[in-house]
Amino acid sequence: MADLILFWHRRDLRLADNLALTAARQRSPQVVGVFCLDPGLLQRDDVAPARVAYMIGCLAELEQRYAEAGGSFVIIQGDPTQTMPALAQALGAAAVYWNRDVEPYSRQRDKAVVDALKEIGVGFETRFWDQLLHAPGEVLTGAGQPYTVYGPFWKNWIRQAKADPLPAPSGFTPLSEAQLQSAQAAGCLPLPSAQDLGFGWDQGFPIEPGERAALARLTEFCDDDRLIGTYDDQRNFPAVEGTSRLSAALKFGAIGIRTVWAAATEAYDRCRSDEARQQVQTWQQELAWREFYQHVLHAFPTLADGPYRPQWHTFPWENNADHFAAWCEGRTGYPIVDAAMRQLNETGWMHNRCRMIVASFLTKDLIINWQWGEKYFMQTLVDGDLAANNGGWQWSASSGMDSKPLRIFNPASQAQKFDPDADYIRQWVPELRSLDTQVLVTGNIPQPICGHLGYPTPIVDHNIQQALFKEKYKAQKG
Repeated sequence: MADLILFWHRRDLRLADNLALTAARQRSPQVVGVFCLDPGLLQRDDVAPARVAYMIGCLAELEQRYAEAGGSFVIIQGDPTQTMPALAQALGAAAVYWNRDVEPYSRQRDKAVVDALKEIGVGFETRFWDQLLHAPGEVLTGAGQPYTVYGPFWKNWIRQAKADPLPAPSGFTPLSEAQLQSAQAAGCLPLPSAQDLGFGWDQGFPIEPGERAALARLTEFCDDDRLIGTYDDQRNFPAVEGTSRLSAALKFGAIGIRTVWAAATEAYDRCRSDEARQQVQTWQQELAWREFYQHVLHAFPTLADGPYRPQWHTFPWENNADHFAAWCEGRTGYPIVDAAMRQLNETGWMHNRCRMIVASFLTKDLIINWQWGEKYFMQTLVDGDLAANNGGWQWSASSGMDSKPLRIFNPASQAQKFDPDADYIRQWVPELRSLDTQVLVTGNIPQPICGHLGYPTPIVDHNIQQALFKEKYKAQKG
């Protein structure tokens, strides 16, 4: 009789191109997919309703995919250090397989699960780095150390061979009726809705949840020269649909990174000019940024709790709570900033150029601790990912790994350059739609007009605040 294997899904909510799942299926046809609703994650104060709703949508399709492949998929709820060993014991599992993760909480949790499985004599397989093209430790400096600057990391990373995607395993053996009863006795339950878990979200998503939608979007993006073929030119314009919108799918593993890389490589190989190749390579560099931040978090787990640069532990932030509330609500009086924050609040997603604009504004104009913004993003983003979010915020705040640490974005010049016709501003700040474009992109709206339209005047002066920040930065650095 074949071994029963539990496959613990976490950030790999798919069948295809799943390293540890493929290995489990190679060992036995009776692989049971499991997802644990972990209160250690769901009860945190930085969980976004949009993210939970997207995750539930991915799980619903994953359950269907297992059924189509002849297998079984179960949901458990509770501390995985207790529920996973209990389920393994109830089903007489020979082993539990899962893919590894870089986040500090996940690493501590996984070690505890391994210890618990050892105690009851259940095997485990945890050697796979499914969410990365190159595992931590595979891309190192000449001195054998992790990179702390992206540029050299990219040059090394891109030279290394990338694995091909794997097909979806098939031919699973389902649980018997008796085994299903044992699973239910061990606490397995029907898949709840996000609402059941206390998270209401009905605003939709950048792309629909699940493996099929992610693959369809990847195909659309990489096969259309009007999308990936203009990526370098269009990606910074928030009013243009110029990005892949795959970030949530990658965060939850609704699509495999090897599948994504293969599609990007095929698009690159189709190019017939250096200019066309540059368009594609810029997107490849964004995928490398994703890996860089994950490698960095794995090498420096304390980044999850504070700045990389030591002097930033004592930086004299002003932390004005009223200013922070205005930033969160999109009422700073700076149209491009407010448009971006309203897009985030209404959709659970924000264009990446705008993420940099609002992060710079919070830290350099409002002089508010970047960790306040980092947490707010995690509370709202459908694609909120610790490594990428933390890395982006520390880059913007000048506290992280950046070869040019002091960067200050001028909201007006950013709007003039990247929203020159004010289309993005007009979409998300509708009370200003009637104003002239030049007024919108410069933000120079006369106070009487602001009052008439119900729009706030600027809560700070950019020129004054950037000078103040530079003084603080110089003093702290000195």
